[in-house]
Amino acid sequence: MVKQERAARTRETLIRSAAEVFGREGFSKASLTAISSLAGVSSGALHFHFESKAALADVVEAEALARLLALTRTEPAAGASRVQLLVDVTHRLADELRGDVVLRTGFALGGEPSRPARIGLREHWRCWVEKELERAEAQGELRTEVRAQDVVATVVAATVGLERLGVREAMWLSAATVSRVWRLLLPAVAPAALLADLQAGGTSPP
Repeated sequence: MVKQERAARTRETLIRSAAEVFGREGFSKASLTAISSLAGVSSGALHFHFESKAALADVVEAEALARLLALTRTEPAAGASRVQLLVDVTHRLADELRGDVVLRTGFALGGEPSRPARIGLREHWRCWVEKELERAEAQGELRTEVRAQDVVATVVAATVGLERLGVREAMWLSAATVSRVWRLLLPAVAPAALLADLQAGGTSPP
């Protein structure tokens, strides 16, 4: 049991170290030597857990996807709207991207031109945004002249843009920045009757 726990800890350390190196240097320039050195393990220990750099990147992306799915696997709080849920989850995503190098690098790996796409967290995010906006439309939570598909591209472009910019400057992922985006967007999306109850700054997690 102790050996298994030690192996699990080593694997977790390698995943985080790989995320840091991939995030800093990109997939093509990152080396297994740099990853094992940062993790404080031998190259032999790294190869015991991961057969190649590509396999390690795949696991980083898979771990990041699990974290993204945990963020989006939620329902609105009692009495809250789907639009408010969308606002809240974008705030949580930005917050996690600031502090979680695995999630941040998982998004970046999906856009690496030197590496064939495996999972694509940005596409998973787009699908979730689309699903929530379609539900909001069905529940009458969008302005009558607005269609869900009209909004999907704007929300995804804005949030993915913040995600990419936030890699270098954390202020792009700040609550203040996300709130500014929603303060501009909500009046164009939500009917007046709903708008008064929506909080661009997000609400407490349900």
